Amino acid sequence: MNLGNDHLTVEMKGPVLSCVLNRPDALNAFSDRMIAGLQEAIAEAERNDNVKVVVLSGAGRAFSAGGDVKSMGTATSQQLYDHVGKLNRLILTITELPKPVVAVVHGYAAGAGLNLALACDQLLAAEDSNFVLSFAKVGLVSDGGGHYFLSKLLGPYRAKELLFLAEPLPVDTAAEWGIVNRVVPLANLEEEAMNYAIRLSKGPGRALGMMKKMVNQTETSDLAAILEQERITQTMMAATEDHKEGIQAFKEKRKPNFVGK
Repeated sequence: MNLGNDHLTVEMKGPVLSCVLNRPDALNAFSDRMIAGLQEAIAEAERNDNVKVVVLSGAGRAFSAGGDVKSMGTATSQQLYDHVGKLNRLILTITELPKPVVAVVHGYAAGAGLNLALACDQLLAAEDSNFVLSFAKVGLVSDGGGHYFLSKLLGPYRAKELLFLAEPLPVDTAAEWGIVNRVVPLANLEEEAMNYAIRLSKGPGRALGMMKKMVNQTETSDLAAILEQERITQTMMAATEDHKEGIQAFKEKRKPNFVGK
């Protein structure tokens, strides 16, 4: 597998595709090369049956500072429009991938860097993490889905407070508000994240993918539509190898060996 570039490190670790944002000198601020590399890696994760889980993390002192402030004000309107379009496609690709994506955050997750993490299915964070949407400080609005993800997670009032004031949100508060799944010591972050990803990789892959899809659809579907989708999907899942294996394992009082089929 020949993925990644000088701004993104991509590596298979067993059933886990590890993607590491790799611009540490710029606190992993986004570049077109980084976004393109991630887009390609997520597409490979969908094609490759050996990939069960994607883990997204950052090199150096932070997860990601989001937009590159040093280049702001120099791009033309068309260049900015195109750049945000590439980011938008990446966000949609992550949310539509029928496999779990785990964000592993340390240091700062700022601006679109935070929104990239929020687009993932699970978010693990080190105790040193801070979250901030700093767009208002430079006269911009959030991009990368921040208005959507924060409103969904926190409701409109807290979402607007974070957007309007652009103040850092400590990791403990983020966990209390439901933004973070788990907070772990920085020294244990990589090990905890990999253990978590391996645990997810052992689940019934097709069922997890459909769970992700239906949870994401709750924002645009009413209860009746979700109930019907559950009925259709449950009928499909009942015919899978994983369901048969799960039933057999239950009868034999052992852990199931799911294969994602």
